[in-house]
Amino acid sequence: MTLKLTLLTGTALAFASAAQADLLVFDYAGFEDPAFHADYVTKHGQSPEFSFFGDEEEAFQKLRSGFKADVTHICAGSATKFIESGIIAPWDTAKLDQWGNLDTDLAGEQISGQGEVFFLPVDYGSTAIAYNAEDVPAEDVASLNVFLNPKYAGRMTLPDNVDDAYALGYLATGTTNWQNATPEQFAAASDWLRQAHANLRTYWTDPAELSQLLASGEVLVSWAWNETLPTMVDEGFPIGFQREAAEGSSLWLCGYVKMAEGTGASEDLVYDFVNAMLAPTSTTALLDAGYGQSNAVAMADKGEEALVASGLGQISAPVLAQLPMDGRLREMQAAEFEKIKAGF
Repeated sequence: MTLKLTLLTGTALAFASAAQADLLVFDYAGFEDPAFHADYVTKHGQSPEFSFFGDEEEAFQKLRSGFKADVTHICAGSATKFIESGIIAPWDTAKLDQWGNLDTDLAGEQISGQGEVFFLPVDYGSTAIAYNAEDVPAEDVASLNVFLNPKYAGRMTLPDNVDDAYALGYLATGTTNWQNATPEQFAAASDWLRQAHANLRTYWTDPAELSQLLASGEVLVSWAWNETLPTMVDEGFPIGFQREAAEGSSLWLCGYVKMAEGTGASEDLVYDFVNAMLAPTSTTALLDAGYGQSNAVAMADKGEEALVASGLGQISAPVLAQLPMDGRLREMQAAEFEKIKAGF
């Protein structure tokens, strides 16, 4: 009898432990900032657990191999791949406090699957030419072809990110919608990136590295996320951010997906976290860090001046929206980008 009670008690404790598991967020480094999910901290007394990845392909492969997380931060270009893989589950929009306030341009059918919402848009930003405004005249960055300019050979950098790189390649060769890119447009973008590769000093992997490259003078011209602008302004660096090059700039959109098989954390914690990320209490912190929030109502309260300061103001130039694309095309781009970086 004692043994039976002990076994039953142990089993009960195991179930209780699983039910009380901490929420695990699989994310890019930097998004663990408690100010980004302030309501979650207020409600639970602490942040959730975080685990980090370098890029979304790494995250995808790790998750496919059995790594357990409850929510994962991805960008829209990867949404189709994650949906088709079967490793994510749809969101219950009735449990999303701010669903009705999200920007309809960001929460449209293009980021859903079969009538269900699998990708929850949370943060967005722009990618454009960041440059040393003291050493690089504005006319030199009036075109994306600055990356082909031998004048800056060895003094330029691109992100080590297939989506951002191909957004640049497509724009530079006249394509502003990659969702229906033809084989010829893909080939043109690849050829252009191959030419640009010859002029690069390196590929940057995170914003902190890019800031160091610019601050040290090693790099004068970069293809960069808008968060570089407020960061380097705060550091007193003469940063220029050209979003209105003749060929345009890109707009990226990221958000969270709910894993079909998580760690055992309560689903209530999952919704508490994403609701906190979308809450008005997080808008200023995200914007100060250079991220737009998909909560259109909360963003509207900040005004155009705040958006401009973060590199998110209105522009008069073509924009390539980095929305979901055909999974096969993205696989082709990923494979080709690896060849380009290797010098082939």
